[in-house]
Amino acid sequence: MKRVGVVGAGAWGTALAVTAARAGSEVTLWALEPEVVVSINERGVNEMFLPDVKLPDTLHAVNDLAAMLTQEALLMVAPAQFVRGTCERLALAGLDDSLPIVICSKGIEQQSLKLMSEVIAEHFPNPLAVLSGPTFAIEVAKGLPASVTLACGDVALGAKLAQLVVHPKFSVHHSDDVIGPQICGPMKNVIAIACGIVEGKGLGESAKAALIAEGLAELSQLCVAKGGKPETAAGLCGLGDLILTCNSHTSRNMSLGYALGQGKTLAEILSERVSVAEGVASSDAVARLAAQLGIRLRICETVDQIVRGEADVDRAALMLVQS
Repeated sequence: MKRVGVVGAGAWGTALAVTAARAGSEVTLWALEPEVVVSINERGVNEMFLPDVKLPDTLHAVNDLAAMLTQEALLMVAPAQFVRGTCERLALAGLDDSLPIVICSKGIEQQSLKLMSEVIAEHFPNPLAVLSGPTFAIEVAKGLPASVTLACGDVALGAKLAQLVVHPKFSVHHSDDVIGPQICGPMKNVIAIACGIVEGKGLGESAKAALIAEGLAELSQLCVAKGGKPETAAGLCGLGDLILTCNSHTSRNMSLGYALGQGKTLAEILSERVSVAEGVASSDAVARLAAQLGIRLRICETVDQIVRGEADVDRAALMLVQS
């Protein structure tokens, strides 16, 4: 495999496209926004989503999803709530059912409470894999060291897919657990919002550490209940991503929570942003999926109430740290 299509030109999609180009792959990056395509192809930079990184000359952007049909593998990096619509468009374009799809989006579909693999499987019988781990797009795009997990039920296929992105500063660990990473990704975003709220309220590092520990327990509980493996929750996709996302304002979700803790409304925060903070949609989906599976997740339920405007942030922040 050498030709890889990246579906979604947000910050993470662009960073993965850069990573694949560094690995020697021929990369075609699909962007929804025509101005992003122009920016990448004519000026060599994604000015809307990743303005501080010069992109490789070998990276080519398109606005036509039909360009994905000639690739040897696809990285699905569209925001989680738009994956279904993107699949519908790819189906209309005539996507070959043998083309492997690597899920890089982190979220649970709000309406159906389905994982991204379940959403994609409704449209295609294609082989699926999941790529996830503790990464910030800007760091990966700049070539700083990072490690991720690529989960695939077919070990041989997983090894081939890993070669599309692996290079000396981007290592890939293998797993056969395709469910676990899809739970860990959305949940760590919700917990990061909670940690941001606690920090925004000035409740201290001790309280935040306790919150992360309880958050990991909730993450592991839902992961196993949905059919994932406990070791996934304890690895790069779970604990690793949780540590990264909950402790840095580079995280869109942690910084969103911090702004909520500082007194801003959700509408104000979202109006100031271009990139999507997946944890906003995931808080509702995670809380309802847990209820569906008969699980009580205190942190996720509290964040969901805050995001919905059903809980006072001051009072809810204290509830978050009182386990």
